[in-house]
Amino acid sequence: MKTWDAIIVGAGIIGLSLSIALRKRGLRVLVVERGEPGREASYAAAGMLADCSLETPPALQPLATASARTYPEFVHELEDESGMRVDLRSAGTILFPPPEHAHECPGLGAAHLLPAALAEMEPALAAPELPALYFKERSVDPRALVAAALKAAKHRGVDTSSGDAVIAVDLADTRVVGVSTTKTSFLAPIVVNCAGAWAGQFPPYRVPTRPVKGQMLALAAPSRDLLRHVVRSPEVYLVPRSDGRVVIGSTLEEAGYDKRTDADTIHRLHRAAMSLVPELSEARILEDWAGLRPGTPDGLPILGATATPGYYVATGHFRDGILLSPVTAHAMSQIISDGKTEYDLTPFSFTRFARQAA
Repeated sequence: MKTWDAIIVGAGIIGLSLSIALRKRGLRVLVVERGEPGREASYAAAGMLADCSLETPPALQPLATASARTYPEFVHELEDESGMRVDLRSAGTILFPPPEHAHECPGLGAAHLLPAALAEMEPALAAPELPALYFKERSVDPRALVAAALKAAKHRGVDTSSGDAVIAVDLADTRVVGVSTTKTSFLAPIVVNCAGAWAGQFPPYRVPTRPVKGQMLALAAPSRDLLRHVVRSPEVYLVPRSDGRVVIGSTLEEAGYDKRTDADTIHRLHRAAMSLVPELSEARILEDWAGLRPGTPDGLPILGATATPGYYVATGHFRDGILLSPVTAHAMSQIISDGKTEYDLTPFSFTRFARQAA
């Protein structure tokens, strides 16, 4: 029977990125996915690589900053190995803060002032007189990113199994020996749980992730250069793509595993987008969808080893899975191969939930 050095449960961008990082270290890797690879939270994301201090939990800031810094290299490697374009954009983000914070944004300075008049930066915006901030953030097309990561992983020799849900991590004498699925079993001395919102659905632990629903839509802009920057307001965000699409989102809903969209919610997001950019009233709606982000009780990811030898967890990235994929893959591959990493992962340790997860 074929064996692997490591099995990764979950073929989102976290699992695929880690599979590539482990292959670079010479491990034979199998990725097991309950559905179609890359079709869950990663596929549904907007792709904002937002690492600004206004929205990032303080404990997560070092990882977010490190990951954002390495993103161009990460994308270049995926594009080179897959032959696909990922649409990494670097124009930055225009942020309209909530009115109560418009004139008092802790931790922000001259670096976040607009580099030019708002009307000059984004002529299509309806309210060029509103207070706004600028962030040197990037954005990426998550669907293209995941497709490239999957192709790059296969190019490097990563094996995949899809349409087969893991039902248990198998143990022998308290050590990992593989996984059992609804159809078969696979053997490996290392298993990494990257199953996102489904991470808690198989033993030996109840990993405390839950689905947090986000509804979104995409429009075909009347012109490709209608928006250059990502635009974020308290009501809505707009993420332009290089092919002329504009992605609009999003909601935060505790709705279980329900991925249905609601017409009233989609219309509300659409109206909010048109109030920011009136020309979007001429744009055709291409699609709407909902994704399930993996939330945790304290809003921080779960990264590192468990008390079970050979069993690791890398999940619960909530709204930051796309952003944190490079640093997660790097840090987790170090921990799995070397037993340590250059990053302080103490705030994200599984042990903070271990008692309730046992």
